[in-house]
Amino acid sequence: MAMVRVEAIVDLPAQRVWAAVADVGAVHLRLLPGRVADARVEGDVRILTMPDGHQVRELVLGVDDGLRRMAYTVVEGQRLPLTYHHAAFQVFDEGDRSRLVWLTDVLPHAMADVVRARLERGIVEMKATLESDDVTAPVRGRP
Repeated sequence: MAMVRVEAIVDLPAQRVWAAVADVGAVHLRLLPGRVADARVEGDVRILTMPDGHQVRELVLGVDDGLRRMAYTVVEGQRLPLTYHHAAFQVFDEGDRSRLVWLTDVLPHAMADVVRARLERGIVEMKATLESDDVTAPVRGRP
C-alpha cells in the first residue's frame, strides 16, 4: 500500500485548526470552499458534493479530540481508479502555530503520485482558508 503524507504549518493555534478539521459537516465552509460545494453528515457518513454536482461518500472512522485526529475512508464516488483509500488528518501544537498533517493510504501503488498532487494542492488551499477565515465557529456536523 502506498502512503502519501503532506503537511503545512498554519499560523493559528492548534485548537483553532482542530476545530475546523473536527467540524466534518462543514468542510465546504471551513477547509475547502470552492473545491467542495456542500457537505452533510448522515450517521457516520459524510457526503461531499463537488461544484459539478458529483458526490463522494466518506465513512468517518473517528474524530479524536485528545489526539486532534480525524480519520475517514472513501466508500463511494471516488473518481480515481483506486481500490483502497483511507486518510487521516492530525493537528499538532507548534506554539502560536500548528502543523496540519494529512496522511493517505492508497491502492494501487501506482496512483500515489496522482494522489500526492491532489493532497499537495488541497493542503495549500486549507492553509489559506484557515489563515483567512474565522475557524472558531462551533462544531456543526460531527458523527
